[in-house]
Amino acid sequence: MSPLLHPVSRRGFLAGAAASGALIVLHPFSAGAEANQAHLRIMETTDIHVNVLPYDYYADKANDTMGLSRTASLIAAVRQEATNAMLIDNGDLLQGNPMGDYIAYEKGLKDGDLHPIMKGMNLLGYECSTLGNHEFNYGLSFLDKVLAGANFPFVCANLIRGTELAASPRDDKLYLKPYVILDKKIKDGSGAEQPIRIGIIGFVPPQIMVWDLKNLEGNVRTRDIVEAAKAWVPEIKEEGADIVIALSHSGIDIKQGYGMENASFFVAGVEGIDAVFTGHQHLVFPGKKDFQALDGVDTEKGTLQGKPAVMGGFWGSHMGLIDLLLERDGSKWRVVSATSEARPIYERVDKVNKPTVADDQRIVDALKADHEATLAYVRRPVGKTSAPLYSYFALVADDPSVQIVNQAQSWYLKDILKSTQWKDVPLLSAAAPFKAGGRNGADYYTDVPVGDIAIKNVADLYLYPNTVRAVEITGAQVKEWLEMSAGIFKKIEAGKADQALIDTEFPSYNFDVIDGVSYKIDLSQPPKYDAKGGVANAGSSRIVGLSFDGKPIDPAAKFVVATNNYRAGGGGNFPDINASKIIYEAPDTNRDVIVRYVVSEGTINPSADDNWSFTPLPGTSVLFETGLKAKDFISGVKSLKIEPVGEGEAGFAKYRILL
Repeated sequence: MSPLLHPVSRRGFLAGAAASGALIVLHPFSAGAEANQAHLRIMETTDIHVNVLPYDYYADKANDTMGLSRTASLIAAVRQEATNAMLIDNGDLLQGNPMGDYIAYEKGLKDGDLHPIMKGMNLLGYECSTLGNHEFNYGLSFLDKVLAGANFPFVCANLIRGTELAASPRDDKLYLKPYVILDKKIKDGSGAEQPIRIGIIGFVPPQIMVWDLKNLEGNVRTRDIVEAAKAWVPEIKEEGADIVIALSHSGIDIKQGYGMENASFFVAGVEGIDAVFTGHQHLVFPGKKDFQALDGVDTEKGTLQGKPAVMGGFWGSHMGLIDLLLERDGSKWRVVSATSEARPIYERVDKVNKPTVADDQRIVDALKADHEATLAYVRRPVGKTSAPLYSYFALVADDPSVQIVNQAQSWYLKDILKSTQWKDVPLLSAAAPFKAGGRNGADYYTDVPVGDIAIKNVADLYLYPNTVRAVEITGAQVKEWLEMSAGIFKKIEAGKADQALIDTEFPSYNFDVIDGVSYKIDLSQPPKYDAKGGVANAGSSRIVGLSFDGKPIDPAAKFVVATNNYRAGGGGNFPDINASKIIYEAPDTNRDVIVRYVVSEGTINPSADDNWSFTPLPGTSVLFETGLKAKDFISGVKSLKIEPVGEGEAGFAKYRILL
């Protein structure tokens, strides 16, 4: 039995938990803390992405797997359980659903206005947060207005104001405070109150300088996370912090490199840090599913290099919780043991997601006007579609949800480039499926029926407020772009039945389809590039029959490719695709371009043109999983011999492709 499970009054806890609607999980503990010991429970939320309420605005329906108003009930329950508890957040608050877009693009924030996310967080009594990469999607001025409404500090030790890095991280002119030290009182095992100083430091992925170059270039710089941690943590200790908590909006990866995106494992290795709160990857830690094969990562105990750590899912799906047993050594506290867990707000019963907690009604009431305004915003019709838009087969066949994005991007840039030096350069367009199941669940697909298209449908097609970019590249670079995209598929052995097709470690948003060329993918060849853009098999060539205008593509020919700021800036580490190739930076978001295209056309026809497919492999079949509603659209997939084969895991349906 864990020594960290807290003594509580069962009667008082049960009453409080029932009142909050929380799932009651009692934590009896063996002998209690000694007089010189104390328990501290630290709760985390991460990657909320404006999902303050359990409502999917893209689907325009309630969703029991999300919502800070639900996580709030878990928070209330822990506060009832614990003698000493505190609440922190790990970033990615401001973007990710239409409510965030509505506030940023339409309603705006006047001086003194509270962003909906701050309305909810202020009610819950957060004590600190850090910045996530999506905090920058709407620009620094908007971010500043949001942060002004927080009743708690934000910290970030590796975001520098201006364009210059100092010789030492401690001399950097930071955008926010690198850390705070909270002076608190905690009750020890005898019931006496004792002072404790808790240092909290925060970090953001350095890649924001790629992902949001337009908003950040010339205004801020970033520094390597671990470098910043090693510099600032000693100062926190010098200032008298008893324990140090890292808010690392950065995932878990054990392959170290300077400027790495997912650095939390190495943050845990920094001397002086006692606990690490992670996020960014939209995964759960500790747990039985994610990070199982990484050395130094204990997914059962919830430790990174022996330090307690937690990653609390995304969109409010979980509350991360680290329990510390502290012991007073003279006038200082130290951690003697720890446990961690990620508590979910729902469970899957009979293939249905069922909530285990109720809403915190205070948050629901506080956001009533914002919720209703967002519903009105997303329900406005902007045009019609003559064919359904769906992404159930987007990873295995040319797809209408990707097709319409490529059509809109080409339509937009063709008009812009017609009076430039690139007017006669062939125009291609690259887009990827954002909603394609995977880690986000079996309901995470685009599904727009024939008829009216509303703003919510456009947001469903294109999740992120990226802006349009155009790059100029060669035919050879077009091929390498596609070779990188084809890395989503596993190597398939010819003549073998029912092999797994999709590499689940490869993000669907990096599976670009390029319209304007035709090509096939040879699955019998190994991927040339790995999921991070490294060369895995230099001699491999999966892309075959690549042609433009009915002829084999000329490797030396020039092409303009429409894409977004993420890809054009180097996002995804595609070979030779970076900011040096950009010829045009649009002021418009890809979403806005799609809306304008639909308005211009009146009625769109998004039917896929099957410009790509797999090369035949006789006697070979592969399996992949997709959403349950895929069966309604299987007849529309003309380029594949495909058949259902039953149920997959976690609510997915399984299909077989005969190659």
